[in-house]
Amino acid sequence: VVNLAEKEMDNPTFRSDTVLSDVHLHCPSKRHLMVRLNAVGQPVFLSHFKLLWSTADLASGKHMREITTGREHQCRSGDELCDTDRSDVKKEGELNSEGVEALLDDDGDLEVVRRPRSASDLQAEDLLRDIVCPVILMKGKEDAFEDEDQECTCSDVVKIEHTMATPLEDVGKQVWRAAFLLADYILFKRDTFRCCSVLELGGGTGITSIIMGTVAKRVYCTDVGEDLLAMCEQNVALNKHLMESGGGEIKVKELDWLKDEFCTDPEAPYSWSEEEIADLLDHCSVIMAADVFYDDDLTDAFFRTLYRVTHNLRNSCTVYLALEKRLNFTLRHMDVTCEAYSHFRNTLNDLENLQDGKMKYTVEPIKLDFCQFLVYERIEQL
Repeated sequence: VVNLAEKEMDNPTFRSDTVLSDVHLHCPSKRHLMVRLNAVGQPVFLSHFKLLWSTADLASGKHMREITTGREHQCRSGDELCDTDRSDVKKEGELNSEGVEALLDDDGDLEVVRRPRSASDLQAEDLLRDIVCPVILMKGKEDAFEDEDQECTCSDVVKIEHTMATPLEDVGKQVWRAAFLLADYILFKRDTFRCCSVLELGGGTGITSIIMGTVAKRVYCTDVGEDLLAMCEQNVALNKHLMESGGGEIKVKELDWLKDEFCTDPEAPYSWSEEEIADLLDHCSVIMAADVFYDDDLTDAFFRTLYRVTHNLRNSCTVYLALEKRLNFTLRHMDVTCEAYSHFRNTLNDLENLQDGKMKYTVEPIKLDFCQFLVYERIEQL
C-alpha cells in the first residue's frame, strides 16, 4: 500500500501483496497528481495520456502525423504496414537465412552485435522511460495541470483517474498496457467499429471504452464493485468531449462474472434496466476485454459469461481480447512460466472446440503491425 506521508511520496513503498502497473511510470506526463482518496482509502491519481492523433483528425480522416515512439513510424492510413515494420521483417528474414553460425566468434561463443544508438533513440528513450514520482495535489494547487493543459488541446489527451498500487482484487483500478493496445487497434480500424453497439467485459478505469466511444454508437462498459464503477463513470465524464463529434454514448454498468444474470435491482447502483438488456442483446456486434486474464478462476468465469452473453445475442459478433503475457519464476516449477497465459490459451481452445449444436467460435490472431496512436511501451509480450 502506498505510504501517504508527504515526505515519503517521492519514494513510495509497497507490501509484498501489492500489484503495481508501471504504465504510469513511463508515460510522458510531467506529473501524476493525487486528487483524492477513494471510498476504501486508496489514493486516486489523475494522469494525462497523449493521443498521437486527435479526435478531430479521426473524424476528418486525416493521416496520422509523424511521431517517434521508441522507433520511428512512417505510418499510412488503411491496412498498410509502417515502412520501418517492413524493413524489420526483412532484416529478421535475412538473419534467419544466414544461420546462427554467423553470430559466433572464433571460440564458438555467441557474439552480440549492438546497433549504435542514434539521437532519435535517445529522444525516444527520454519520451518512454522517464520515470516520474507522484505529486500530492495540495490545497491551493488545483491548477497544477495548467501548464500541461496549455501544451495540448482537449482533443488529443485522455484524462484518467486511477490508482497506482492495489491488492490483486483491485487491479481494475490501475491502467494496463493491453488496454492501450486494444485502443490502438480500435483507432486503426475505426471504420470497422463505427456506429456499432459494443460490450466491454472488465472495463476497469474505462480507457478502452472511452476510445471505443469516439467511433461506436453505444458502449456498455461493465465491471464489478461500486467504487471501481464510480471511478470509471468519472473517467467517462472527464472525456465526454472526445465522444461529442462522433455522437457516441458510454453506459457504465455492473456485470459480475460469478453471477448468471444481469443485475436488475433498481435500488442497486449501475444496475441494468430491461430496455438496456434488450438493446444489448438485440444490437451488440462487438465484445472486447483487455488484460483480464491473470487469475484462473476469473478466466473460467470470464469465458462462462462470454458464452452466456453470446448465446443470447440476436446476431453474431466479434470478440476482441488483448492481454500481456507475463513471465514469472515459480518455485513449484523452478523455472520461468506463464501459467495465467497458458490457462487462458487452454480455455480459449476449449471454447473454439465447443460442439453444442448452437454456437460456433472461430479464433484468429491479430498481427501487431498496426500503428501506435497512444504513447506507451508496446512490448513484445503484448
